[in-house]
Amino acid sequence: MSEKILIPLDGSIFGEAALRYIEKRLSRLEEEKKTEVVLLQVITTLAHIVPSGEAAVKVPYTESELEQIKKQSIDYLNEAGEDLKSKGVVVKCEVKFGTSSANEIIKAEEEFGADLVAMSTHGRHGLSRWAFGSVTDKVLREGKVPVLLVRIPKKAE
Repeated sequence: MSEKILIPLDGSIFGEAALRYIEKRLSRLEEEKKTEVVLLQVITTLAHIVPSGEAAVKVPYTESELEQIKKQSIDYLNEAGEDLKSKGVVVKCEVKFGTSSANEIIKAEEEFGADLVAMSTHGRHGLSRWAFGSVTDKVLREGKVPVLLVRIPKKAE
């Protein structure tokens, strides 16, 4: 039996709460159960904001700049997955570019054949949730696989 877990990471220590939770749980799984973890980072800022007089103009990144961003993201994901790799877990690192993190995560569920998505959440509600939006909420409502939500510990906020 095998299991594929998709863990979206945003580059923050808060976003890694789900990764740390999964790391702890995987050490308790049966050895005959093969687990693969896909670490995913979605890059949604695809342009520079350049001041122009009294306004600002969006200037798209060049292909070279996007490649550099992707390389930095892959390096981050590889480092974030070191503990899992040291426990014998197969870890794949993927970077996607898009305008919506939630949409890219939902697409990645199918693309990588995920059995589970594990995500960190701030647990915002009310006005702050409305103001910041909720990637987690959209993945939970519109995704096709189960979603494990890991709340960021209060001491980390």
